[in-house]
This record gives sequence, C-alpha cells and structure tokens, in this order.
Amino acid sequence: MVLLALDLFVIERLAHGGATPAQQAKRQMAVSIAWTVICVLTALGVAWAFRQFALSEITANPALLEDTRYFKMEPAKAAGSLFLEFLTGYVVELSLSIDNLFVFLVIFRYFGLDHGKQHRVLFWGIVGAVVFRAIFIGIGSVLVSYTWVLIVMGVFLIVTGIKLVVSEEKKLEPEKNPLIRMLSRVLPISKQFDGNHFFTRLDGRLAFTPLFIALIVVETTDVAFAVDSVPAVLAISQEPLVAFGSNICAILGLRAMFFVVAGAMQKFHLLKYGLGLVLVWVGLKMTALPYFFRDDLTNPQGHVPIPLSLGVIIALIGGTMLLSLVIPPKPEVSEPMAAEQHQGDSTDG
Repeated sequence: MVLLALDLFVIERLAHGGATPAQQAKRQMAVSIAWTVICVLTALGVAWAFRQFALSEITANPALLEDTRYFKMEPAKAAGSLFLEFLTGYVVELSLSIDNLFVFLVIFRYFGLDHGKQHRVLFWGIVGAVVFRAIFIGIGSVLVSYTWVLIVMGVFLIVTGIKLVVSEEKKLEPEKNPLIRMLSRVLPISKQFDGNHFFTRLDGRLAFTPLFIALIVVETTDVAFAVDSVPAVLAISQEPLVAFGSNICAILGLRAMFFVVAGAMQKFHLLKYGLGLVLVWVGLKMTALPYFFRDDLTNPQGHVPIPLSLGVIIALIGGTMLLSLVIPPKPEVSEPMAAEQHQGDSTDG
C-alpha cells in the first residue's frame, strides 16, 4: 500500500518537469529508472526480512515445520530454503510480468495513449492485479494440498509453455472482448477521450471513455496471465506468504519498469521462447522431475533443489534475452506486399 501510494502521489509528480519535450522525456526516464531500482531493492529487502523472521519463528517454535517439506531441517536451513523460494518466485513472476509489458505496449498503441494516460491505466491495472492475485493464490494454496491438483497444474503449464513457443501472437481485438461487449449494453461508449477520466457525459448520459476500455483490456489480459503465473509460483512454493509476497513484489514495480524497457522491448523478440521453456520446466518440476530427486533419507518427497531451479530459470530467461541481441528479428512482410508476392507466384505458375 505504501509503494502504491508513493507511485500515485509522489513518483508521478516527480516525473513531470522540464522546459522542452526532450527534457521532460529525459526526466521521466530518470525517475522511472530510479523507482525501478527502488522496487527491486525493496523486493530483495522483503525476501531477506522474511528469512530473518522465519529463522526467528522456527527457532522459537520448531513444531512449525511439522507436516511441511522442511520437517527435520535445521532452522537456518529451512529459513534459507524459504528465502531461495521467495527469490525464485520473484524471478519467475518478474520474467512473466515483463512478457506482459509487451502486450500492454500493443494495447497502448492500439488505443493511442500518451504517457499520462498510460500511467493511469497501469496504476489501476496493478491495483486490480494485486486483488486478483490474492484471490487466485488464496484458492490455489488450498487446492495444491492435493497431489492430483499439482499434477494437473503441472500438465497445464507444460501445455501452455509449448503453445507459447510454437504459436503465433494473436491480433488485439478489444471489440471482441466479452466483458467490453457486456459493458456496452449497460452504458454507451464515447469515441473521444476526456482527459485522463474513465467516465464522461455523452448527450447528457454517463458513458465510458476509451481510457476505461483500455483499462478493462489490461485487467482481463492480466487475469489471463495470472492463470499461468499463479500455478508457476505455487509450483515453487506452497507457502501462501511466499507465493503472494514474491508475486506482489514483482507486480508493484511494473509501471515504472514499463517506461524503462518500453523502448528496448522489441529487441527481446526471442524472450517468449525463454518464458515458454520456463513454464515447461516448472510444469516438469511439478510432475516428472521429483521422481529423479527422491531419496528415502534426505528427500523422501522428491523436491527439486531450489538453487538448481533458480539457476535453470535465470539461464533460460537470460539466454533468450542475449540471443535476442545477437540474432536479428525476421523482417515483417506487410499484407499488400504479401498479396502482391502471392499474385506473382500464381502468375509464374
């Protein structure tokens, strides 16, 4: 709540200033970079504070570890394992969230939103994401106590990861969004913006502005992403506080991070393959991999070591980002050009 309040009432005001548009853009970038760094450091601080808290509680009451995967662990080792789970969950969620930014960029371009409108949609989109993630993780943390649920989630993540690698990106069509179609029957939708307002007056009647429609598209898109990301973080840790804390820490810095990486997003054209492989890895971690790490004495439940999991995830994400800088993207062929080429091929035939 403190970070959200600072973002809304302080950071955005600091980003405004500068005599020329170039100076304004430079100031906005500097503030966004600084706030992104603060959010990352805050996440690391939360993870370390949670480790210290867990160590203190477990040392004072070892019975807390009963019926958990940390049973028979020394307090320091159990707290260290929770710390690594928090960091792994944070890296996974941050990586998936960066992929979300690509979609948000397409949405903002579609609606023609300037910096101020983007900030407003991103802020309230993040508020909605916090609420929905809390609901999904609360339900999921209860369901994962059943082994078959973990297996179903794992298979779902494997299928989703494979689809992400092999499928083409879908074209954005907000007019086909079922929620927008339902809202359009309740209130009219204005074709013009009214500053940064979500509602306006149209012929004396209350109406939605295009900015509100953009927010709905962002929110429904994030819910769709949460269907993938929540099972992914629950595969790393079934502790609700670890799952929710790492998830929220990754989401809170998204608004500033968007403006930092917006210009560089197109360079990471291979990132989706890395994210797809991460989902496949996490899905395997929930289904098949535990059998290879099972040990009747030290690891009876067959948990994949957290350092190994974190290393694989960082290698996949970092590797595809580096490859994106080395391998240039394929040139896009416009539809008229493609049609003309097809016609030429037919003539030659």
